[in-house]
Amino acid sequence: MIGSLVKNAAGCAAAFMLAVPAMADVQVEFVEGAPKDRFVLRNASDCSLSAATVRLDLSSSQGGLIFDVTGSGAGVEVFQPFEMVSGSEFLNGLPQVQDGQSMVDLDIRSMPPGAEIAFTIDVDDTGGGREITVSGAEIQGATVSLEGAQNPPRGVFSSAARAAIPVGTC
Repeated sequence: MIGSLVKNAAGCAAAFMLAVPAMADVQVEFVEGAPKDRFVLRNASDCSLSAATVRLDLSSSQGGLIFDVTGSGAGVEVFQPFEMVSGSEFLNGLPQVQDGQSMVDLDIRSMPPGAEIAFTIDVDDTGGGREITVSGAEIQGATVSLEGAQNPPRGVFSSAARAAIPVGTC
């Protein structure tokens, strides 16, 4: 009798654990650097991310941030073009970033749990601060979203220069 109860309790606990869906999040971090700034996307879930477009949109940032990828144009002083650091194997191709642009789309083919995509680029502010360096307060309000859905999930950068897209369950 007791053995039967223990066996049933263990079976119920295992079924309960299997019934709890895994939560999926994509985390994005901005790292100010000289001469190159860095963005790191991390699949911080137990789920693979497939056939998705991650949109990084700086247009709503407190500092009016833009990408400065050429020596002439919207940016100031130092410029750096888009350059992949890691994770290019998870993308369908590399984005073409124009000088002065405030948005970039990363077309993800497949990104396993724990994987990272990192790229460098120069980010300048247009809000009248020290234009060649970007603080956490200046990127605050920028967004990152997972495009393709009717109401795409999105995260907002905090003054800690981090954002997370709550993807949901998988």
